[in-house]
Amino acid sequence: MKRRSRVLGSLLVAGLFAAVSAVGGTPAAAASCPAVDRNWAAAGPFAVTVEAGGPAHTLYRPTDLGGFGCGRHPVIIWGNGTGVTPKIYDGLLRHFASHGFIVAAADTPWSGSGRDMLDGIDYLAGRDSAPGSVYRGKVDLTKIGAAGHSQGGGGAIAAGADARVDTTVPIEPGPQGSVDALTGPVFFLAGQHDLVVVPQLLVHPRYLRTTHVPAVYGELAGATHTTPAFDGGGFRGPITAWFRYHLLGDQQAGGEFFGTGCGYCAAGEWSRFERNAKAT
Repeated sequence: MKRRSRVLGSLLVAGLFAAVSAVGGTPAAAASCPAVDRNWAAAGPFAVTVEAGGPAHTLYRPTDLGGFGCGRHPVIIWGNGTGVTPKIYDGLLRHFASHGFIVAAADTPWSGSGRDMLDGIDYLAGRDSAPGSVYRGKVDLTKIGAAGHSQGGGGAIAAGADARVDTTVPIEPGPQGSVDALTGPVFFLAGQHDLVVVPQLLVHPRYLRTTHVPAVYGELAGATHTTPAFDGGGFRGPITAWFRYHLLGDQQAGGEFFGTGCGYCAAGEWSRFERNAKAT
């Protein structure tokens, strides 16, 4: 009788864990790359290589693709702010790669359409299947996130309408793209003191209109429109946690956003933090 109770208890716990893990559109999964013990803003375990990705992209990737038992690596496609290139976000993009992601950053300073960002998926698909390529068999084309800043944030929303994109992180986004067309979970990021993309006029209303997919809104206390440049500032850790959960299955990272113990929900780094009905 006691053995039966233990078995039933184990099954119940497993079922509850699976249900909680599925919040936000991601099934329960163990992280396929090393855990980082909640140190989302600290560099990950991978050394990083930066190289040209054909004529239109800069690639940021783990130097040892497949290292640490990671097998294939998820992809982040990146869009820049108006008039700038990936170099402006070099520290942030290197950070993503250090956590095991392959980043295809569109070299264009006009990424609002999202098309140049999506071209990065096609480029990596070609490299993944090319004989002799260092990327061969190392790119996880089933786990793709879109992110960008300012005009690139709008481009990320536009790219998020593509069924290949699993999740989207628009950072202080421009007006491009339709939130109604998003196909997966989205993490809207705003800066409390952003005078270019004013949170209450241009970011929070778009979050409120996003009711068909899990959506989270984070307004970083004290942040301006230039805070995401270079190493990402205070945005770096939360973005990394979001992608580690949705693309790597890191359950610790998911706990920052979902469930009753949501780590970020009352964290002092935010001037405002909200989740829609599908994210709670």
